[in-house]
Amino acid sequence: MQALSHTQIAQRLDLLIEVSVALGHSPDTGTLLDRIVKVAMAMTGADGGTLYRPSAQKTMLLFDISINGTLGLYQGGASGTPIDMPSVPLFDARGNPNLSSVAAYSANCGKSVNIEDVYEAHAFNFSSMRSFDAAFGYHSQSFLSVPMNDHEGQLVGVLQLINAIDADSGQVRAFSLTDQRFIEALAAQAAVAITNQHLVLQLEELLESLVNLINIGIDEKSPYTGRHCQFVPKLTMMLAEAAHATTTGPMASFRMLDADRKELWLAGLLHDCGKITTPVHVVDKATKMETIYDRIQTIDTRFEVLMRERQIRALLDKAEGAHADAVDLRLAGELAALRADRAFLREANVGSEGMTQAAQERVRSIARYRWRDMDGVERDFLDEDEVLNLTIRFGTLTEAERKIINNHIVVTIRMLEALPWPKHLANVPEYAGGHHERMDGKGYPRGLTREQMSVPARLMAIADIFEALTARDRPYKKGKMLSESLRILGNFALNGHIDPDLFDIFVRSKVYATFALANMDPCQIDVVDEAQIPGYTP
Repeated sequence: MQALSHTQIAQRLDLLIEVSVALGHSPDTGTLLDRIVKVAMAMTGADGGTLYRPSAQKTMLLFDISINGTLGLYQGGASGTPIDMPSVPLFDARGNPNLSSVAAYSANCGKSVNIEDVYEAHAFNFSSMRSFDAAFGYHSQSFLSVPMNDHEGQLVGVLQLINAIDADSGQVRAFSLTDQRFIEALAAQAAVAITNQHLVLQLEELLESLVNLINIGIDEKSPYTGRHCQFVPKLTMMLAEAAHATTTGPMASFRMLDADRKELWLAGLLHDCGKITTPVHVVDKATKMETIYDRIQTIDTRFEVLMRERQIRALLDKAEGAHADAVDLRLAGELAALRADRAFLREANVGSEGMTQAAQERVRSIARYRWRDMDGVERDFLDEDEVLNLTIRFGTLTEAERKIINNHIVVTIRMLEALPWPKHLANVPEYAGGHHERMDGKGYPRGLTREQMSVPARLMAIADIFEALTARDRPYKKGKMLSESLRILGNFALNGHIDPDLFDIFVRSKVYATFALANMDPCQIDVVDEAQIPGYTP
């Protein structure tokens, strides 16, 4: 056999270097494996090439790619044609290494096998290859099998080449030792590239698992917040895809790659991760007086004390000779007034969209009642903190508690910015940390304006608000009707709270309807007249 010239060897080295560089940048394992087989065939002049990959349990070699130039066969890999060749067991029925199959031998022993003529070789079982020849009218002759092992010696695959063709005569020749060494070098490079891809995938899976771990912690701490952390990324991606599909209007140029989608999805999952540090009694504060328990019960007890005092005084007055009817009439009025005040405080405790000034003054008036505690000390009926909570104008949170809640986004940003994000995930902190900003710069924590925010951060803000409005599992409020939620969002679009262009897509693409049907209680889904939604023009 004629030796390779210096020029031919240089060409192969150039090809090997070029392929090694390409393998390091290939983002898809299937494409990478296809390239390995085709380059190996081109490098050696082989007419056919196959590639096996080990099963997950490392008990079988699975056919992954099969190419034959003469027969025009191309199965598996990037061909799109399913491969119909049987797998090769790595062990026999007794659990011993399978050494009769040349592919299994290469895999088990980590050695290359170079055979000049398979019909003259008796060390291995080539019955399947002979059956192939008989079925397709082909003649297999020279054969090269090379194991692909990673840096730890773990099997990644087995590369096989069939029938090296002499460039001058066109006849089948044996694979030379030089051919073998080049293919071994290629196999080693390919194994490293495949392993690197697997490590990247494993790291991404680990990252997603850690994200889910954080959300499990939040969910265990507060099931209401945990649900929110699952629904916001879903709604975010729905709106993002609708914006991506838009071909007209201000958002026509917005497009996402798969990497952008992954980045945004992770940001959505992590957008409230800072709530893992927020006290539960603040996150889930269902009533104004709730801490570890609802303190309205303590106030109820004080009312019972006051009513008992009134009743005891009435009995004493009667015992001292007061007119019984007059005493009973007075007592009935006093008890009725106390019961009315108790009912009023119970209602005030629930929280509302807006407590009136008159209602707040009534709370302060009740607070000035005098009563004796268990030590006999006379004091005001409500202390300063109780008055502060019962006079909350909107919702159930005091100003201090709102600051604690709002601080979750500061913690979220601090947590996310502390992580060494890879380049393709570098925007996660910005996307996740911007969902409480407003287009007019009045949001928090950084007071960013629309121009200072990315599109993903702006659309996540809409998803966050809509999910919160429609959520039916919050202890401090009922889920709003669909039409009311859209009306509130529309007003937000008008007053500079959310992005009006993205809100237009949210409505026009029926994102709200798709989400509602999948996730909202049917009793919340009422008829929506889009013409009546503020800030939207059908």
